Amino acid sequence: MLKVDNISFGYTSKEVLKNISFTINKGAYVAVVGESGCGKSTLLEIIYGLLHIEKGAVYWSNKKLLGPNFHLIPGEDFIKYLPQDFDLMPYITVEENIGKNISSLDSNKQQRIQELLEVVDMTDFLKTKVKNLSGGQKQRVAIAKVIAKEPELLLLDEPFSHIDNFRKNKLRRSLFKYLKVKNITCIVATHDTTDALSFADEIIVLKDAKIDVKGTPETIYNNKKSAYVASFFNEINEIPLHELDLNSISKKTILKYPNQLKLVKNSNIKASVISTYFKGNHYLIEAKLKNTIVFFEHSTSLNIGKEVFIEIV
Repeated sequence: MLKVDNISFGYTSKEVLKNISFTINKGAYVAVVGESGCGKSTLLEIIYGLLHIEKGAVYWSNKKLLGPNFHLIPGEDFIKYLPQDFDLMPYITVEENIGKNISSLDSNKQQRIQELLEVVDMTDFLKTKVKNLSGGQKQRVAIAKVIAKEPELLLLDEPFSHIDNFRKNKLRRSLFKYLKVKNITCIVATHDTTDALSFADEIIVLKDAKIDVKGTPETIYNNKKSAYVASFFNEINEIPLHELDLNSISKKTILKYPNQLKLVKNSNIKASVISTYFKGNHYLIEAKLKNTIVFFEHSTSLNIGKEVFIEIV
């Protein structure tokens, strides 16, 4: 089990992380999300041992991890960390890059390399030099390389950022299934909704250097603690109550996703269509109430300027 106990850190006098505490069970996958600069990458680097902390501590299986001030070479042997720069050797082949993380004494070395390439869908590039690969292909090789040693804890920083959308979903399914089978604990810093909602056991949302909320994807998505949190997972409508009830003088707002607003034949909520956006299996409609812009889903496109009635579901 990983335990992060009340850590704080700053590159200057201003702290990037403040009083961060959480635990992660063995084999779990946790996604860390938050706006750029909120400390996601810093948190991974602290856990791995690249950054020294004066406040708080990190434990693995009740053993305190001492950090770079106590190790000649930063990082822990049982942890693998994949930063955003990939850390590959460009002038050797894909096979050789991955093989460097597998012992030469392993009689199944070649079989394991092949297995890892299947996980990242790169079997056709076994003998290709890394310098000849695209950015997305390099990222997939880097993922294969960090899981080659089957670490107890895997830290991934935006691991799918360079990968084409049509490959991304297949790769995520394959990778996270592999990690579950191997019982590898994984923390991913990500901006990608799918990384967090579809695959994570838990999500940590960082805001203003602190943990704003932590919980299961279902709980965080459905509870909508704030517009900040909800906006990571979907468009979010912030609707003042007085826009829904003309007799209301309340200054409160409600938070609703587009699929929670429905076009109906008649209601007390009238809006005018501003734009429509084709989303494949539906259209996202942008409309204006009296003073508030809202988004809702509809099965067909709607003409700009059309007045419609909306119901909140």
